[in-house]
Amino acid sequence: MPLTPSITENGTVLTLTADDGATTRFHAIWLRDNAIDGQTRDPDNGQRLITLADLSRDTKINAATLEGDKLHLTFTPEDHSATYDLNWLLANSYDRRQPRLAGRLPEAAIAWTSELNTDVPTGHYPALLEDPTARRNWLALIRRYGFAKVTGLPVESGNLFKIVDLFGFVRETNYGRHFEVRTEVNPVNLAYTGLGLQAHTDNPYRDPVPTLQVLSCLDNSAAGGENMVVDGFACALRLKDENPEGFDLLSKYTARFSYTGSSGVKLQSRRPMIELAPDGTLQAVRFNSRSIAPLTDIPFEDMQAYYAAYRQLSDIIDDTAMEVAFKLEPGEAFIVDNTRVLHARKGYSGEGSRWLQGCYADKDGLLSTLASLEART
Repeated sequence: MPLTPSITENGTVLTLTADDGATTRFHAIWLRDNAIDGQTRDPDNGQRLITLADLSRDTKINAATLEGDKLHLTFTPEDHSATYDLNWLLANSYDRRQPRLAGRLPEAAIAWTSELNTDVPTGHYPALLEDPTARRNWLALIRRYGFAKVTGLPVESGNLFKIVDLFGFVRETNYGRHFEVRTEVNPVNLAYTGLGLQAHTDNPYRDPVPTLQVLSCLDNSAAGGENMVVDGFACALRLKDENPEGFDLLSKYTARFSYTGSSGVKLQSRRPMIELAPDGTLQAVRFNSRSIAPLTDIPFEDMQAYYAAYRQLSDIIDDTAMEVAFKLEPGEAFIVDNTRVLHARKGYSGEGSRWLQGCYADKDGLLSTLASLEART
């Protein structure tokens, strides 16, 4: 659609007007700050070569011409010229309604429940290693659902690092580069040694919290012990639907989490159980009843209702209609977005043993690798 540029608001605004009269506006300071030229941005890495302090508070546009899909602007008082791709400008337009909708999902994410049991997102390690398309598709599944399985791993200690190598780096903690989840079951004396765990997010007492967790199976010969995952975003949205006031309380006030497990370690954080961005987009769910500290950031008059909402969210998380369950075999693993997906295990017993290894990584590396792979297509 043809557009006509015009300088308005005494040079502080550029207006693009379509043939039908629709307009898209940009502020002069925004345009100057986002200029793409050798003086403003590094041509190789795209990083800015200037700071906002280098730009005049009185930055204005004094000339604007459009040639095809290229917009040429000149700014005062520095007499700087810059050219913009029109499609890039329109893709980054902010002159639109931006309502705050509490509880909306992040871009590319979808909420899920137990129906996903029939189609658990999975990648086969040999293909992930060798085929960029397979790796891209698998990473996109993690972005979409917040978790995915991996099959075809070599059954050897440390194989979980091979998964992290596909997209990023291990995040080392006080537990080391990895931790062991290993239990020997004695069927004569201890019939039910492998207690079940409620679905939870890991390490909510850290700030920042590890954003990815990998769990790899090396042995799982005991009866039971299925892994479970629950979509924290779906649980939060269900709470919002059933109890809007409770959703507001869990996102409005900070909960406290703490861990003091060994000498020299005292981890603490203050974050809401349901974290929203300023525009209302779901950012994170933190839920771990074993690590929650005394709640002191909720006013007295809201504490009773807060606990009621906390209990209701717990009940939703425990509802089997919300869970996906699978039993890992040796050579299989799964990865979860620890800011979104809660994980658990069912109880196990009988003869045999169960040996899993876990480690943490960061989501920025995964999303960076995914964006790079998507840019190639």
